[in-house]
Amino acid sequence: MKINISSQLNAPQAIVYPLLDNEKLTESLSKIARQAGLSSEALQRDFKAGLKEILPVYPARKGLDKVYLIGLGKTPKPMDFIKVFRSFFYHNKKKLPISIAIDLKSDKLESSIEYIVNGACLAEYEIGVFKTDKKEGTDFFSAESALTIYVSEKNKEKAQSLAVIGKETASTQIRIMTLVDAPANRKYPEKMAEYAVKSGEMYGFDVKVFDERECESLGLGALLAVGKGSTENPPRFIVLEYNLSAMADKPLKKIGLVGKGVTFDTGGLSIKGAGSMSYMKSDMGGAGAVLGTIELAAKLKLPVHLIGVIPVTENCVDGNALKPSDVINTYSGKTIEVIDTDAEGRIILADGLSYIKKNYEPEVIIDLATLTGNCIAALGYNAAGLLSNNDDLANQLFEVGQLSGEKLWRLPLWDDYKDMMKSDIADVKNLSSIPIAGAITAAKFLEIFIDGHSNWAHLDIAGMAFGDSEYGSMKSGTAFGVRLLTTWLRGL
Repeated sequence: MKINISSQLNAPQAIVYPLLDNEKLTESLSKIARQAGLSSEALQRDFKAGLKEILPVYPARKGLDKVYLIGLGKTPKPMDFIKVFRSFFYHNKKKLPISIAIDLKSDKLESSIEYIVNGACLAEYEIGVFKTDKKEGTDFFSAESALTIYVSEKNKEKAQSLAVIGKETASTQIRIMTLVDAPANRKYPEKMAEYAVKSGEMYGFDVKVFDERECESLGLGALLAVGKGSTENPPRFIVLEYNLSAMADKPLKKIGLVGKGVTFDTGGLSIKGAGSMSYMKSDMGGAGAVLGTIELAAKLKLPVHLIGVIPVTENCVDGNALKPSDVINTYSGKTIEVIDTDAEGRIILADGLSYIKKNYEPEVIIDLATLTGNCIAALGYNAAGLLSNNDDLANQLFEVGQLSGEKLWRLPLWDDYKDMMKSDIADVKNLSSIPIAGAITAAKFLEIFIDGHSNWAHLDIAGMAFGDSEYGSMKSGTAFGVRLLTTWLRGL
């Protein structure tokens, strides 16, 4: 699909008019009716511009096959534009003509073009990539189709730039959603490493992959301990680096990202129930967010120095598997008493955080992980948990979450919770014996391994990386974190 930005409509087969529910709605509908040869009274009667409301009409004007009125509600936010246009294009892509225009001048919506294009492009993604009975037929997202966005002449250049960002963001999000939705037998640690290497080659960033022997030489004891239960698919430790410093005229901020990469989580010997275990293919959502953020930053050539660290492993049941009561060594030198093998994500993040702090000393460290069910219990499926030891960083991420639509809510990181992670026989235990405040105590555990870094944030994305949607009958990937972090990086 080609995306064109124009100040003039060039005879499209169909026109989409996004409209706000405001005092100008009647005037806008009357203007559309005149242009299309329709009844103004009928449009005003049948269309109220409620959020996601759609009214298709057949115009009397020659050369124009169809007009779609799309409601945006009263005060739409960026995520509303994304949801509205993804839903419209997804559900209509088999029916739309190959030439369609969106008129953003009618309600002065040009500033929202990034989100409109992002939503429209996300509609191309189909979850069922492994289905063999795919229905053939025309699809709006073919190479021949064209989406023209109609803006005012004075905003044309800016609109072009924002449209590119929206399209490239969607492209990366689709790649990450495809990765998260892939079954465990298609994305074990070695496959994740191959994905990272290929992405680096395609988009221009460096990738190092350490196999199990190299991990042992490095002293990544926590990662190796979790991976012991998977003899056929041993762990990998992936380090990504995107650095535009050579092209910059001043020093760039060095940002460190760490993502949990458990490609399948049985819970280990503390095994999960069968009811939802199939969804544990998504337990690498944090790794996906880090991969996607660095990939998109490279595509957009953002002026930043990014380092990504992704410990990748399966958490399986085997004779060699980690046992509750084991004490394991970590990259930092600290020891962990394993209380529950299903609290494995924080164990591998311990090595990832220590590694990035010691070897790169980034100005900011952010980790992302599908870490705790407790965070879902606290916040549901509308926001990820945010825990940070830096108020400025926490406030920045919160505000960007509101802007991008990938919302965060801050939870306390007080030392009041610290003693809940004390171990009698090791430096720390991996799970509190008290079944409360699980998202907070997990963050207190991780805090030990940042070695005093004063600008760190932990994002618990357990409820956000994989969820229900109108695009499938089962849960599926969302690429949560990619838009959030790249929006934040653009703001730097």
